[in-house]
This record gives sequence, C-alpha cells and structure tokens, in this order.
Amino acid sequence: MTDKNPNDPLALENQVCFSLYSATNAMIRAYRPLLDAIDLTYPQYLAMMVLWRNQGISVKTLGEQLYLDSGTLTPLLKRLEGKGLVTRGRCESDERVRVLHVTKAGKALHEQALSIPANMRCQVGGESQDLLQLKQLCEQALKHLNQMSNND
Repeated sequence: MTDKNPNDPLALENQVCFSLYSATNAMIRAYRPLLDAIDLTYPQYLAMMVLWRNQGISVKTLGEQLYLDSGTLTPLLKRLEGKGLVTRGRCESDERVRVLHVTKAGKALHEQALSIPANMRCQVGGESQDLLQLKQLCEQALKHLNQMSNND
C-alpha cells in the first residue's frame, strides 16, 4: 500500500504531464468513432482542419501549425493524397516549395466533419468558459515550453 503524499514530487497523481497525457489519450479515443465515420485518423483530421481554411498552404507552414516535422508529415500527407482528399504540387513562384490543395472530395468531407466539434463538446461536458480556459492554459503551457526549448 502506498501513502498519498501531496508533496511527493515523483507521485504520479501529482504530475501535470500525466493528467495532460491521460486526458489527451481519452480525447483521441472519444474522437475515434466520429473520425472512423469519415475515414480519417486524428492527425489526418488535424491536417484537414488546417487545409480546409488554407488552400494552397505550403507543407512547411502546415508542419509549423501542427508542430510536426517533415518525417511525420510526409507519410500523413501521402495517405491523404492516396484517399483523394489533397493534392501536393509546386509553388508557381518557387518550385522548391511544396503546396497543398484540397480536392473536391476533400471539400465534401468538410461538410461531413462539421458536426464533430459540437459532438465532442457534448462528450467532454463542462461549461464553455471552462473549456475555453482549459484551451488557453494548454496554449500557455505550450508557448512556455516552446520558448524554453528554443533557448537551449
């Protein structure tokens, strides 16, 4: 039997990172049936959300917005392209830059995905201001962690 000590720095229940990790896993599991219905994985869904709003975005910019490196992003984009949802091409002004365009099928998928955010808000529960505050706290932590890693 272990004693719960709120001052123990190595107690799992005292770790913010574990709470974030556990909540993230639960959130992705809750998304799974909704995304299965539109044949997307969670990372693919995140990419499509950015692409639906940014036609002609560069691969580099997409990676920056999703905090993904090219080794992770390239196979994800190949799968989206294989599903006929996006095309990858070259920028007209700079052939070195790869740009992404949502296809007609990808645009149709947008219509199918419109109900997902509201469905997830219902599953998560809580007041909208609490969810907004949680989002802001996560963004603040991410910003601080990114600043710390950039200072190394």
